[in-house]
Amino acid sequence: MGLGLFVPQGWKHDLTEVEPARHWDVMSGLARRADAGDVWDSLWVFDHFHTVPEPTDQATHEAWSLMAAFAASTQRIRLGQMCTCMSYRNPAYLAKVATTVDVVSGGRVEMGIGGGWYEHEWRAYGYGFPSAGERLARLDEGVQIMRQLWTEGTSTFEGKHYRTDGALNRPLPLQPGGIPLWIAGGGERKTLRTAAKYADFTNFDGTLEGFTHKSEVLRGHCEDVGRDFSSITRSADYNVAIGRDEKEVADRVAARRDVLARHVSPEAADREAASLGPASAGVGTPEQIVEKLRPLVAAGLGYANFYFPEIATDTSGLELFEREVVPALRA
Repeated sequence: MGLGLFVPQGWKHDLTEVEPARHWDVMSGLARRADAGDVWDSLWVFDHFHTVPEPTDQATHEAWSLMAAFAASTQRIRLGQMCTCMSYRNPAYLAKVATTVDVVSGGRVEMGIGGGWYEHEWRAYGYGFPSAGERLARLDEGVQIMRQLWTEGTSTFEGKHYRTDGALNRPLPLQPGGIPLWIAGGGERKTLRTAAKYADFTNFDGTLEGFTHKSEVLRGHCEDVGRDFSSITRSADYNVAIGRDEKEVADRVAARRDVLARHVSPEAADREAASLGPASAGVGTPEQIVEKLRPLVAAGLGYANFYFPEIATDTSGLELFEREVVPALRA
């Protein structure tokens, strides 16, 4: 089972307790820490421009700038985004950026890609906000262009939303066959069909019921397009609030709400805290988290990415997870 770690970049108000001049020190320090050990297989950032659960004036660092910086400052760990919004960058240009980062990293890039959803930042940056159908059609076309550029070094493509005419991409990515594609999202008619055609990894609902259902939908699309279902690694993301006992877990959730309440509305802070409820697979004592994740692994979860809201200033929960949860999952 692969394990990924999200690095705080501000999007979820996880750098608010850190002075901006120290943001890179904190992010790069956590990246080097993960890189030096043998617990984590990959580092992840989010591709967003404005904070959640509400847009505020707090920092949100740009994903692909961080990817390049991590590529140059780490040696072993793989590097991904969950997930890049196709429509924020021209896909041919994005393929070129990702290739350069792959070369800088020595062949360690993962391409998380999706249709995008955060309407506020779409409109704020002048992208409009197309219908879900159009966003997903752009995803399908863009993935085809990227695959051409990564495998053939050139792309000529005529679609409804994107076109290329002899676009060149040299050198190719260092990874044979191109950069692995993580197609994120659980849309059952379009996103999972695109994943069945092109994905190396999927990323969708991490609850046992939702994961099992989406997996069966993906299996059906694989049968339709002639793809081996087992060739796609299925992943999910988990927010973590871990403690040695239930009081420590509750204290960590309360601390998270307190940080948010200083920057967003009480309603938004409450919603975010509620997402760290006891039913969440990443919330609880080490034993409880393992108990909730094991059935997902049995159901085919092949990769899990974990987000620890507080690690910019407090790594005690991360250390507890590494010490007690990871060995049990890998056993």
